[in-house]
Amino acid sequence: MGIQAIPTTDFEFPGQTALFHGKVRDVYSIGDKTLLMIATDRISAFDVILPRAIPYKGQVLNQVAAEFLQKTSDIVPNWLQAVPDPQVSAGIKAEPFMVEMVIRGVLVGHAWREYQAGKRELCGQPMPDGMQENDSFPQPIITPTTKADVGHDEDITGEDVIKLGLASAEEWEQLCDYSRKLFARGQEMARARGLVLADTKYEFARHDGKIILIDEVHTPDSSRYFYADSYDAYVGGKKDEAPRQLSKEFVREWLMERGFSGQEGQEVPEMTDDFVAQVSERYIELYESITGEKFIKPEAGDPLKRIEKNINDYLAKASA
Repeated sequence: MGIQAIPTTDFEFPGQTALFHGKVRDVYSIGDKTLLMIATDRISAFDVILPRAIPYKGQVLNQVAAEFLQKTSDIVPNWLQAVPDPQVSAGIKAEPFMVEMVIRGVLVGHAWREYQAGKRELCGQPMPDGMQENDSFPQPIITPTTKADVGHDEDITGEDVIKLGLASAEEWEQLCDYSRKLFARGQEMARARGLVLADTKYEFARHDGKIILIDEVHTPDSSRYFYADSYDAYVGGKKDEAPRQLSKEFVREWLMERGFSGQEGQEVPEMTDDFVAQVSERYIELYESITGEKFIKPEAGDPLKRIEKNINDYLAKASA
């Protein structure tokens, strides 16, 4: 594969006050104002971290997120201040809302599984009768989830978000407005690249009395894309042929075919070298499709040493 994958990091940086290992990112607090997010090569599915890391995945996530944060900053301010390394973002430390803003333009994935089970409402949002998998909703629906550090995120209604104090009524309205505008921009940018953005999620935080956008945006981990030509053919009447996806869904499907869906007692199937290579290639393909740029692999060498050096250089300049 050309480079060792990075399953985890455990650095000590000047001024470091905390280290948190998320599902995919290792988050370093520097003082009380700065966060460093290292996008590792860990991969999760069904809220379970899989046993093997995927080469280049962290770089893809980090660079796609940075691109979209920069290209949506006219809609909502965000946390990003610098990208000191292909796998690292640095920015503002803020107080996150403990809710993820999931927005869906297409009946697919979790929404489809709920629909198939007979439900016609998701997180308080109606899903019309007579829809098939991969059909577009009349309007995108917002289906928030709670934000779990460990285990499963749970569906929640907007009403309960307010009732539980996760956001005020005014904040909730603003979060929904930002989510709709970001999704519309993401769909527009995807279309321009021959893709359809089917669904995604956004995370927000409070900073200096304002709401800012944090974490990943329109990445293959947080979003589901279709190739536009195959999706348009499907919508145009080729209902027997599912549109081709470019997302992490194929990893979930591979796991489900082998009897794993994140339930207690189930064992993660063995991830072969061949499968790991396929996943890596799919992530690179998505990067090139969504950004329109060639993916540049870093030079050979120890990626952990490179990351540590680049972060130390960044912190030294920032404090100079």
